[in-house]
Amino acid sequence: MALTHFDAKGQAHMVDVSGKPVTDRVAKASAWVKMLPETLEKVTEGSAKKGDVLGVARLAGIMGAKQTAALIPLCHPLPITKVAVELTPDTALPGVRITAEVRTSGQTGVEMEALTAASTAALTVYDMLKAVDRAMEIGDLRVLLKDGGKSGRYEAEL
Repeated sequence: MALTHFDAKGQAHMVDVSGKPVTDRVAKASAWVKMLPETLEKVTEGSAKKGDVLGVARLAGIMGAKQTAALIPLCHPLPITKVAVELTPDTALPGVRITAEVRTSGQTGVEMEALTAASTAALTVYDMLKAVDRAMEIGDLRVLLKDGGKSGRYEAEL
């Protein structure tokens, strides 16, 4: 399969999607932030020094999705119709599990927006807690679901 972001000369370019039909598109992505149990306790108790970690990270994820085209050089700016970011404390991890869902009706998918939302939320969790736990780990950033468009549906094996 040819890479679409390179022209015949091997130079990077933005893909022309003008001939593609407008379809409903959705993507979901996930990530996690592992932390010490004591750090997770601060999150769940709401006692982190910088405030509501999950609420701020949720907003950061939403903002991140909306800024994807400004951050990733060849991404198209899209009319995003929905961004939902869920952050769930998980004592078994221990840490926070993040899922992001992005929707649009357009000519290209929203996988990058979902990935950007999940990663921005994870980075915000780290930023807000780094003073108490510098050994936190961010991981498992991936697309869980992509649907819409010519290539159809993709669901990650869990």
